[in-house]
Formats: sequence, C-alpha cells, structure tokens
Amino acid sequence: MDEDGRSLKRSLAAQDPIVRELIQDEIEHGVLIPLKTTLELRDDYQTGRVLITRTPTKSANPAILLLRSLLPDEIIKGVPHLRRCAKPSDLPAHLKAQFMNESPQSRQIHTGKSNWIYIIVGPENMLNRDEVIRALSTVEGMEEEVFLRSIPVPMVSPTSQVQAAMWSQHFWPSLYRKNNPLGPHPSMIARQTDEIADDAAIWMALAHKVARQSHEAGYGEPMGACIIQRGEGKTTVVALSGDCRWRHQGKVGLCTGNPMAHAAMRAISVVAQKLVRAENRKTQTRQAPILEFEAFQDSPILEDEKKVFELEHPNPDGYLCHGLEMYLTHEPCVMCSMAILHSRMGKIVFRHRMPLTGGLCAEDRGHGHPSLKGADGGRGLGLFWRRELNWSMVAWEWESSGCLKPLRVDKAIHA
Repeated sequence: MDEDGRSLKRSLAAQDPIVRELIQDEIEHGVLIPLKTTLELRDDYQTGRVLITRTPTKSANPAILLLRSLLPDEIIKGVPHLRRCAKPSDLPAHLKAQFMNESPQSRQIHTGKSNWIYIIVGPENMLNRDEVIRALSTVEGMEEEVFLRSIPVPMVSPTSQVQAAMWSQHFWPSLYRKNNPLGPHPSMIARQTDEIADDAAIWMALAHKVARQSHEAGYGEPMGACIIQRGEGKTTVVALSGDCRWRHQGKVGLCTGNPMAHAAMRAISVVAQKLVRAENRKTQTRQAPILEFEAFQDSPILEDEKKVFELEHPNPDGYLCHGLEMYLTHEPCVMCSMAILHSRMGKIVFRHRMPLTGGLCAEDRGHGHPSLKGADGGRGLGLFWRRELNWSMVAWEWESSGCLKPLRVDKAIHA
C-alpha cells in the first residue's frame, strides 16, 4: 500500500463508527480540481484606453495635483493595479520605441538617466483632451508642448505575479497585489483544498453508495449527496441522501420526476429537519406536518439515510448549512445550485459534470459535447462565485483514481 492509501486508511479510522460502518468497499484518493469563475474564463484581457502624459520629474507632484482637479482621485484608484507614474526605462519596449522616434527631444528623454517621468492621466472616455492640454500647459517644463497619448491597458487586476509581469511587458507597468478580483484568492483555494484532500474520497464514496441504492430501489437517478461538518480537527457526517425524483411519480411520457426530490434538495432538508428537531427538544414542542403529500420526499427512506438521520446535528445553533461541506455525485442543476447557495454552504465538491444543465461550472453549456448532439445551453452560470449574489463558496470537481465506478446518466437531465 502506498502512502496515499495509508493516509486514507488513517482518515477513515479517525471517523465516527457510523461512517466506518457505512464504508465497506475499498476507496482511493481522487484529484480535486478547483472550478473557474465566469470572470476568470471571460475577462482575462478586458482592456480600455487611458491617456498618459510626461513631465519633468521635479514637476510630477504639481502635475498630479492639477490632474486631480480634472478627474476625482477615486477614478484612478479604480485601476490600482497600474502604476500611476513610470520612468522611461520602465515602459514596455514597444512604447519606448514609439516615443523615442517621435522627436529629438523624445530621444534625449529616453537616453541615459532621464529627468522625466510618465504619468497616467485617466480613462480616455472620461476626459476632454483640450481641457487636459490647457491645464498641463501651466505646469513648469510643459509650457511649450504638452505630451498626451492614448494607450490600451488591462482594466482588471492581474491574478498572479506572472500575469502582472506579462502585462508590464505588453501594456503598462502593473502590480500584483496578491488578490484575485475575478474569483477566490489562490491562497484560499490552496488552503481549503489541503483541508479537504485527506478525506474527500470518504464522503464521495458515501454519496456514491446512497446514489446506487436509490437507483437500484427504483426511487431515482443514480445520484447522491453527502453533507459534513468539519471543525476542531474532526469531521462529522450530517446528511446523506439519494435522488428520489421517481418515487410516487413513475416515468410517464415527458415527466421529469419530482424536482423537489433531487439529492441535493433532500440533503439540505435533512439538515433543516435536524435543526428543527434540536429546537423542538429545547422548547418541548413538536409540530405536526401540515401536508397530505410530502412533496419534498425529504424523510429518510433508505437504511443508510436513516442511520445518518438519527445522528444529532453537531452544531444545532448554526444557520442551516453555514460552513458545511457538500459532496455530490453530479454537478447540481440551477435550482439545486441556488438552494445550496441560499443555505450558506461553505464548500461543494462534485464528481460528474452536467455539461448542459449544471449550475456551478462557468464553461459554455453543452457546446462541443458529443453526447448532446449540438445542444447549446448558453454560457455557464458559475453560481458558486458570482459578484451579484450575496454568498459565494469554493467549488471543486473531483476526479476518481478509478476505484469508484462512474455513475452514468443522461447528460441532458437535471441533477
């Protein structure tokens, strides 16, 4: 047995007895692949144009103060990744060559130790060239001729030091401020990947097991979900649910089954029921169900579901799924993805992509997938990390090393 196998054995041995009881088959580590956000896939080289000028070094401060009267400083702060000032020697090679050959004065400015400096004036579409030239002509050393040029620059911050260096060579001196405006910070992804890597295969194996059981019983598609809580050096299984969309439905005509009984929805509901159960225990109350038909099919049905349901919630005072982790056999549909988001899930891992109906991946949906026969689901939604939504989480695709057999489903159905 290699070291990876031994580490997984140690992780399994450290779990609660119920987990060791449920995991009977051999399992192996998989590979965690962080998902890309919609912005990371589409805004890599979004550029705009800015005006730049140059001034004697001794007049740089007066020139910058004067420019602030033309354009609020907040506008310039909107592109913090671009250096406001740059020495002639720091310009990209193509700009150096362009400016040097414009006039004898320009050639002198770029020869030897220069006493001049280049300054970003501001976004071209927010400035009036004539006003800028009139204002700058009052600065000492710029009376005779005001230098004003338009250049393209990236309008989003670089996501790595390498990208910043590349932009400095191709556009304008740029800074990497150790952040990622397009998605989760690389250090956050690395840290959280390390947190879940040792035992991710355990929870994925549980999701696979309940998925197979539910499908074999005729309740639903071979899809499953497992929710855990991680904290204080221990992980605890909170919910285990299989897909039950066909239970009490029957595959009739164009019926797609009960959407409320998708595996992810049932698992979230189990967490909610445990919280309600703990609250009722505190207040000595018990609320009777008010529905004649259990639309959500969220009561535990399979034996393994019942065993996990009987366990108490490890954090009964928390908000629904806040900070919990969900492991899914398949990428959840848009409905389930939004439910996961609104439940305040902390992390989410799935194995199989749903290239036409999934809600988490940001890649174009359905395009180029052989089994979908030219279907086009439009741009991927990347719901795990969207600026306009009030919650975000880190998400991974999990690739099996071969120990867990694929759970094949029609790529056009909603998981």
